[in-house]
Amino acid sequence: MYQFIINPNASGGRGLKVWHRVEKELKRFGVEYEAFLTERSGDAADRAAGLTGGRDRPQTIVAIGGDGTVGEVVSGLAFGGPVTMGYIPAGSGNDLARSLKLPKNPRKCLKKILNPRRYRLLDYGVVSYGGRSDHRRFLVSSGIGMDAAVCRNIAQARDIQVKKGVFLGKWNYLVLGIRQLILARPVKGYLILDSTKKVEFNHIYFVSAQIHPYEGGGFLFAPDADPCDGMLDVKVVHQDRKLWLIPILLGALLKSRKNYPGSRLYTCREAEIHLDRSMPVHCDGESCEDQRELLFRCIANKIRMIV
Repeated sequence: MYQFIINPNASGGRGLKVWHRVEKELKRFGVEYEAFLTERSGDAADRAAGLTGGRDRPQTIVAIGGDGTVGEVVSGLAFGGPVTMGYIPAGSGNDLARSLKLPKNPRKCLKKILNPRRYRLLDYGVVSYGGRSDHRRFLVSSGIGMDAAVCRNIAQARDIQVKKGVFLGKWNYLVLGIRQLILARPVKGYLILDSTKKVEFNHIYFVSAQIHPYEGGGFLFAPDADPCDGMLDVKVVHQDRKLWLIPILLGALLKSRKNYPGSRLYTCREAEIHLDRSMPVHCDGESCEDQRELLFRCIANKIRMIV
């Protein structure tokens, strides 16, 4: 029995279209399955928790949507029994699919899931905040600052497109990113890496904890990130002149591996973030409100994924 968790509103309704194509194939091959379509944020996590909580039998759960959808599924998983995950990308960013080199064609992804030949044991991250009383899992990345503010703006734009039945394409998202770059203000703060190394900065624009190399729909912020090594790649972008952010962001967009001034990359198992004022936080592109202090941790080799 395959369990499908679908975000029908992913990428302006593409999630539902992809599901219709997948369901047609499932029926054609006589595959036994159950499907759950999310209606609001948190539904995917609740469904995953219901499927895996208190159960010790093997389960195969397939997420259809964007990075936020599959991240939500991971957030809800209970690891009491053997769980295998499949993923059919239907979002606008699809950084997880890009990292794992999954096919863009939904039928090809489904074929891999129904006839699996290769699995990877992936890491996931945990971000703790609110005095560390609140936490969420992330599969791709989590961050604080300008990148999270862009994610929030995109989420608000998605709500508008769902209500009005229009799709805001990548150019609209680029405009939102440029707008946020103009509005962004740096903050003073410091990081503590693996409880031993303290690094201080005066002009932080954002900090991103990466499990996978890409974030934000193809920005290569952590070129050497390995989702199976039990480590986080932590990107800190800090500049006293905002214009100097442009080559950093363009370089990441163009997949450059150049080390730009004002961009630092650290590898660690956990990272504490302490800022002088609150900034937006995201977890796989989904908002975690504004925070001043965070703890990022990496949990090694926990997600069994069909690739």
